[in-house]
Amino acid sequence: MGTAQHTHDQYDSGHTHGHGHGHGDHEHSHGVVDPSIASSERGLWAVKWSGILLLAISVVELAVVAMSHSTALLADMIHNFGDFATVVPLWVAFALMRREPGRGFSFGYGRVEDLAGVLVVAVLFMNALFAGYETISRIVNPQPIGHLAIVAIASIVSFVGNESVAIIRIKVGREIASAALIADGHHARADAWTALAVLAGATGVYLGFPIADPIAGVVI
Repeated sequence: MGTAQHTHDQYDSGHTHGHGHGHGDHEHSHGVVDPSIASSERGLWAVKWSGILLLAISVVELAVVAMSHSTALLADMIHNFGDFATVVPLWVAFALMRREPGRGFSFGYGRVEDLAGVLVVAVLFMNALFAGYETISRIVNPQPIGHLAIVAIASIVSFVGNESVAIIRIKVGREIASAALIADGHHARADAWTALAVLAGATGVYLGFPIADPIAGVVI
């Protein structure tokens, strides 16, 4: 009897512990999912609005390039369009992170963000190659540049816009601990300062050095 009672007590104790642990895991699981969804919402917000800013900058620059034929502004425009394209993999990553774990992905979709970071780098690299090709072709076949004041203003608009994108992405990236978003924010900040090369090129042309504009394009 004593042995049976002892065994029964062990069973009850094990059962109680198992139920409590299972319940704890259940509660913990919900605790992980909810903040993840909230974080993804913040990530989507940051990606969406920074993408809209980059697209707006690119459209403005496209109009100015059409009237001015500035090589430097063309390079910056291509770069900004490429940065806008990086919104797609980041958006997909954050959207997938909102999904609950399934049979095929029992640990969730959090690692998708790592793949998004790789795609962002690939897009930026291809964009840099394209911008470099267009810049070199403009050097080989130069075109007169006009509307220098408007080109200078477009350069400042690009600087302010990219810096705004950097602030949004870095701030939200730190809030949700997103390495990809933070990295893209630092890249946008570098682009903001790079955009000022357009202003330097326009200034050089104004001072009588037409080659300054395509050189600025090479720098970008």
